[in-house]
Amino acid sequence: MSTDIASAYIIASNKEWHRTSFETLKEEYEGDWYWVSTPDELLEAVREIESPRYIFFLHWSHHVPESVWAQHECVCFHMTDLPYGRGGSPLQNLILRGHQETVLTAFRMVEAMDAGPVYAKRGLSLSGTAEQIYRRVGELSTDIIRSMIVEQPEPEDQTGEVVVFKRRTPEESEIPNGASPEILYDFIRMLDADGYPHAFSRSGQYILRYTDAELHEGELKASVVISLTGSERSTSEVKQREKP
Repeated sequence: MSTDIASAYIIASNKEWHRTSFETLKEEYEGDWYWVSTPDELLEAVREIESPRYIFFLHWSHHVPESVWAQHECVCFHMTDLPYGRGGSPLQNLILRGHQETVLTAFRMVEAMDAGPVYAKRGLSLSGTAEQIYRRVGELSTDIIRSMIVEQPEPEDQTGEVVVFKRRTPEESEIPNGASPEILYDFIRMLDADGYPHAFSRSGQYILRYTDAELHEGELKASVVISLTGSERSTSEVKQREKP
């Protein structure tokens, strides 16, 4: 185990809420810390830093060129017990399969998606809204980063059966007909995060988008935004009690 932790580190994320983790780590550990949120910023940081110790991808939806992941130690975080759940939309696929808990896996980026060797795994609750879960993932990822900076572990190959998840499309956010209040509750909360296509239904010329789901004694309550089909402008936002 190396005790020399002063080095250069890159934190890559599309989500502004991860900046808190970045600032915390920057204060806690010596070295040069770089925050990047776009592909151009990533490439610029890699050019500027001769040899970053780690590039941590907390939440990244862009292609990473081979010139980056093949030459540098790129660490990704995926909220399944890899190799179970490789692929897209892991949170939504887990909740739809009835999982209440999962595992956050930190692994090294390789050419095949989510197939790299594993540095660490931590248990993760799937309670709450999607945004609450994603923030929880950020905090847990920060803890893993802390341990990696100090311990600098060697990743180990994934073992077990490979199960691949399919990335969901915005059209699949339409709430299912005939679902129980419990299923609708999970469906709304799994899509309730900033920047994600919220659960929705259609009523004539209107689209109803749902957030802030609460389930109590078999009744579902949610915030609903009503807008004209094809319109980006909301015409009404109300609190109402849903009885599916």
